[in-house]
Amino acid sequence: MKKHIAVLAGDGIGPEITDGAIAVLKKVAEKFGHEFTFEPLLMGGCAIDACGEPLPAKTVERCLASDSVLLGAVGGPKWDTLPGDKRPEKGLLGIRKALGLYSNIRPAKLWKALADASPLKKQLVENGVEIIVVRELTGGIYFGERGRYEDEALGETAWDTEKYSVTEIRRIAKIACELARKRSGKVISVDKANVLESSRLWRKTVHEYAEENYPDVTVTDMLVDNTAMQIVKNPAQFDVMLTSNMFGDILSDEAAQVTGSIGMLASSSLGDGTRGLYEPIHGSAPDIAGQDVANPIATILSAAMMLRDSFSLTEEYAAIENAIAKVLDEGYRTADIMSEGMTKVGCKEMTRLIAERI
Repeated sequence: MKKHIAVLAGDGIGPEITDGAIAVLKKVAEKFGHEFTFEPLLMGGCAIDACGEPLPAKTVERCLASDSVLLGAVGGPKWDTLPGDKRPEKGLLGIRKALGLYSNIRPAKLWKALADASPLKKQLVENGVEIIVVRELTGGIYFGERGRYEDEALGETAWDTEKYSVTEIRRIAKIACELARKRSGKVISVDKANVLESSRLWRKTVHEYAEENYPDVTVTDMLVDNTAMQIVKNPAQFDVMLTSNMFGDILSDEAAQVTGSIGMLASSSLGDGTRGLYEPIHGSAPDIAGQDVANPIATILSAAMMLRDSFSLTEEYAAIENAIAKVLDEGYRTADIMSEGMTKVGCKEMTRLIAERI
């Protein structure tokens, strides 16, 4: 199989962790007889520095010409004072929109070898935790109208708009129901229907769609504030969690921390086709950039999801996941998941160990 992969390394630790994922993908290609080519492209702060904008037209063009896209991380204090439409994060939102990606799947899995890394009491996680957060990606408050104005009484005032359509809700509900059908047959849909009109439409539409198309899937509702509490109180109750853009952004990070480290969590963003955007859910961590201490596992797992979800290479996906499990079972840890009695390694060494076990 020949596949062309666009690589948006981005900022901070982005280049280090994407290098790790590429090294593992090359090992997979060598073992299974594939040919992967990688094209580095600019996005985020590095693109602002080079081109004056977070998402150059060339990057969009080349990503659309690729078979899939691997992303590191974007942003950092260097660009925090720029106007909102010029900041690195605008590039991330833009590339998702340009590729037509409306669903973000974030598996928050507690690996057996890392059970002690969870900040929760052992009895809450001893039976395992795997929360699949299905986040709507191109609607909601992140893409709604916004602005600022001067209020005579209150001074400078800013506003953002949360807006969802039935079409947007139905297509993300389909993703969640399809996943649930392959798993427990249950979806917990998260909203704030006691306050927000957009959440009331969300709740109504999700239930109508599931009842019409997935009668074998049970949908229950949970308010977002209660969901945040339940994730730390009883995380094992969750399986597939369906959320809006903003709620999913926040709750997936909370779920990630319950599993031990945000550095272990991958994600995939998909639309109607097979081309996807694969990225770790953590940030650019500029404070540790260039020090060879970042955890590459989330990005390596994101690359594995690319093999499975965009290229239908399930055996190759399993090979990467098994290699990671072996390395963790052997006691190797990066700084973020380090515990007593384990062997501490850096980003490059963790990558080498995983690739060696493919």
